Amino acid sequence: MNHRSSFHPASPILDFCPPSLPARWYTDPLHHARELAAIQAQSWIYVGRVNDLPPLTLRKLEIAGQQLFLVKDDTGSIRCFHNSCRHRGSELCQQHEQRLKAKLITCPYHEWSYDLSGRLVRVPHVPETPGFDRQANGLFSAHVTLWNGFIFVCLAADPPDFATAPDLGVNALDNWPMADLVTGHRMTSLLQCNWKVFWENYNECLHCPGIHPGLCEMVPVYGKGVMSSAEMPGWSPEDAVASPLRDGARTWTVNGKACGAEFPNLTEAQRTAAYTFVTLMPTMYIVAHVDYVRAVTIRPVSPGETELTAEWLFAPETLAQPDFDLANVVDFAATVIREDGAASEMNQRGLRNARFEHGTLMPQEFDVFNFQQWVRRKLGEPLVTKGVKP
Repeated sequence: MNHRSSFHPASPILDFCPPSLPARWYTDPLHHARELAAIQAQSWIYVGRVNDLPPLTLRKLEIAGQQLFLVKDDTGSIRCFHNSCRHRGSELCQQHEQRLKAKLITCPYHEWSYDLSGRLVRVPHVPETPGFDRQANGLFSAHVTLWNGFIFVCLAADPPDFATAPDLGVNALDNWPMADLVTGHRMTSLLQCNWKVFWENYNECLHCPGIHPGLCEMVPVYGKGVMSSAEMPGWSPEDAVASPLRDGARTWTVNGKACGAEFPNLTEAQRTAAYTFVTLMPTMYIVAHVDYVRAVTIRPVSPGETELTAEWLFAPETLAQPDFDLANVVDFAATVIREDGAASEMNQRGLRNARFEHGTLMPQEFDVFNFQQWVRRKLGEPLVTKGVKP
């Protein structure tokens, strides 16, 4: 093991080995409910692409155990409501996705009707009753914001500033034509692991040499168990920046070749980097390549189950190419995702052992530490500092 003095002061490598989160935080139903309330219900959660939601369509959602639905009106405005009629609470949107017959949201039980802003406009079959206030019986709404063609919802009464959501800032993807990209492929799987386990796996590459042979061949530095050269002994910020990809590769595809024309407005630094990761805790991460973009969503289902959805986004003209090879793009990352899923499930099974109370992080797991500190902060728990024992 290299001494900390082998690393540049600007290296993110830790100079101590902090304790990990308590094992019961990954398995206990009561703690899981606490996280849903304190983290998922208080954060901006990704719920879909703008161009995948047709006008005058309802789409069911679940966030932090709450049932909701999206609706887009004929002007393109998108709103989100709790999926409960104000009469007696009946479900309004019954299917995953349903088209409206008119510009009204009508309860299938007693036919109370709401306009697309959530205002109650019709109460059939009953006489006008003194004291009944229609204005006070509109649908319960949730906050919605749009960013780069993605739709985000927040259940909090006072949502956090969305500008703090992307770790690289709201302008990180400005050179990609994000709002114009269309969904070319979607893959969803149910992982048998806690949501935090998958995020922790995402935040380190110590597992890469043993879990991702194909990825390490594409990105050789991953084969050293690190995410970038800045984690290597002897690295300096003055070192020349080279592409992390294998010789001759331009992007993450099976053959390493771009699937279509490269995005025209990228800087040379962005082209050299070959991929840009943007993370929005706790809901998703985005990988922007020179020719396409991938978005991966993590949704807690239970203490030991996580729904993972990956979406591949392309320029319309790329998808329209007669020789476009979708498998060449999808198969590479899909293999990596399946490998990460299997590793996360293996991790979850071990966390159930009664003797395992917590783990110990290694210096290269600085981003796992940062994530776990973020979780502690969201839950109002004491942060770990150097020299503090759990």
